[in-house]
Parts: sequence; structure tokens; C-alpha cells
Amino acid sequence: MPIERSLIRQLRSLDEYDLRRLLIFIRGLLVQRGDTSELAERKSPSKVTYRQEEVMCGKPGCTTCPHGPYWYAYWRDGGRTRSRYIGKTLKPE
Repeated sequence: MPIERSLIRQLRSLDEYDLRRLLIFIRGLLVQRGDTSELAERKSPSKVTYRQEEVMCGKPGCTTCPHGPYWYAYWRDGGRTRSRYIGKTLKPE
């Protein structure tokens, strides 16, 4: 199915921050659907720490905040701390 031109125009208008958020979202969708080929190609971090966190959604009037707990992975990459959302459950490797 071809991608609509209006969607392509909207994507091109996004700034770098929103493009990176979209990339993380799309990778998550691929993993959910069982495609792990891209993850296998990426360099595996040497030490990963997994942590559960509760998250504030930021919606005005939300009465159930904080949400979660959700699992996150943390690792160091080039002197920077990186993180990735894992999900509600942490699957054994």
C-alpha cells in the first residue's frame, strides 16, 4: 500500500525531536509485530540496566496518574546515558 503524499509532507515538516520520537515509535511497532531484524543489526550495548518506572502522562485532569509501572532499559553510549521503553512486561532473553 503506497504512503499518501499528505502524510509524506507532514513527516517532512517535523523537526528533529519529533522525527526521533516517531522513529522510536515505529521501531516499537516493528518489534511488536515480530520483526527483530533491525535490532539484530544494531550494536548491542555492553551493560544494560532494566528498571521499572511510573510515568506521568501530562494530560490535564488525568485522575489515574502516574501510569505504569513500565520497564525501561538504560545503557551508556559515548558518554551519554541512553534509554529505551520496553513495555509493561520484561520478557526473558
